[in-house]
Amino acid sequence: MARIDSSVMRDLLKVYFISGSTNVSTDLSHVLKQAIDGGVTIFQYREKGEEALTGEEKERLGKELKDICQTRNIPFIVNDDIDLALKLDADGVHIGQDDGNVPEVRKKIGDRILGVSAHNIDEANNALRDGADYLGVGPVYATSTKQDTEKVCGPHFIAELREKGIDAPIVAIGGINQANAAKVVRGKADGLSVITAISKAEDPTVATAELASVWTR
Repeated sequence: MARIDSSVMRDLLKVYFISGSTNVSTDLSHVLKQAIDGGVTIFQYREKGEEALTGEEKERLGKELKDICQTRNIPFIVNDDIDLALKLDADGVHIGQDDGNVPEVRKKIGDRILGVSAHNIDEANNALRDGADYLGVGPVYATSTKQDTEKVCGPHFIAELREKGIDAPIVAIGGINQANAAKVVRGKADGLSVITAISKAEDPTVATAELASVWTR
């Protein structure tokens, strides 16, 4: 198995859905299926927050979600939990700056997809040097989903990273929704990552399709 090609990675990042059981008011598996119908290109299982599942329950839901993604040919990424990712044979993992040593994570997961959050040029360069396949950059806008976020950087920050030589695949993170997605795309992101814009939508299929449409406008 070889590391994923950057051009393929860019396409997979277009509509990046992130969710765990705490982010939905209904069944996450059903929401994921609806979102894939609408055009989700990659999914990250992020089980965080109060009342988040742990142990066997977390693993059981993860397996269910992974099976859905596998059936629909959507990459399944696990947030933070390297051991769970390996146990579920996930397609990859995403880690933050405080979630682990990038070279060590790369060694553990082999050629699986590795995403790393970056908030400045040094973090971006270090992550790519150490083995990241894509960068998660943000928060682009204010978000209530994560309580320990960095300072809001705005969509223009991704363009600044491009000007400084960061040519790797980048997915924008934080506060993105149907109303501001086009502005983020103009800021030179390769993809849009969202939680509540899909997980809390009245119709996840329609909500996802609206996000996906910004790439064809």
